Amino acid sequence: MDWRDEGVLLSVRRHGESAAIIEVFTPGHGRHAGVVRGGASRKLAPVLQPGAQLDLSWRARLEDHLGAFTVEPLRGRAAGLLSDRLALAGLNALCALLGFALPEREPHPALYAASVAMFDALAEEGWPLAYLRWEMLLLEEMGFGLDLSSCAVTGSRDDLAYVSPRSGRAVSREGAGDWAPKLLPLPLCLLGQGPASAAEIAEGLRLTGHFLGHHLAPALGNRPLPEARNRLVAALMRAQ
Repeated sequence: MDWRDEGVLLSVRRHGESAAIIEVFTPGHGRHAGVVRGGASRKLAPVLQPGAQLDLSWRARLEDHLGAFTVEPLRGRAAGLLSDRLALAGLNALCALLGFALPEREPHPALYAASVAMFDALAEEGWPLAYLRWEMLLLEEMGFGLDLSSCAVTGSRDDLAYVSPRSGRAVSREGAGDWAPKLLPLPLCLLGQGPASAAEIAEGLRLTGHFLGHHLAPALGNRPLPEARNRLVAALMRAQ
């Protein structure tokens, strides 16, 4: 069995004296792991950094085997972000959440394209809003998407201000009534209304964090959310 694809490196760990086991996200083969012989060597270790874009060839005797990768670098990302601690935290959160959420060997081409764009956006200003929208897409791809199109109670599209923590549907101020304290605030930036302030982005991440932690995580065996995601949220809070 063999295939060739490109992908983003999500994680790497040493295997034996000189090899490494890497996990990548590819458009055609999803999240996929394999051994890289010599992956811990001076030649390859600098290439195998989280967020790196790689040309990958995978080979195994049987399809369900771990298999082995040969890799060629297409472009690195981590080194260019070393002077920006916030962007580096974003890169680590992206890698960790993809490794956490994605089923093994299941293609998600739309999420892959959005994730590559998000990795590249970390080098630009204003990326936290794009990251928030990326978490929304991740939830949608995993089957826990939020419906912000209209009020779950009245059907109106006006004055949407909350999200139901159970259904993920938007609720208007009128529809919320006395239930408002039990609902999650809906920041306007997720409705495409007005500029996205740091406070709104933080509110948005609390919203997506609720559905990641209380809906997605239980479906994956109640594993805790990656610490890298928690560190990013904390860093964005401090940056306010």
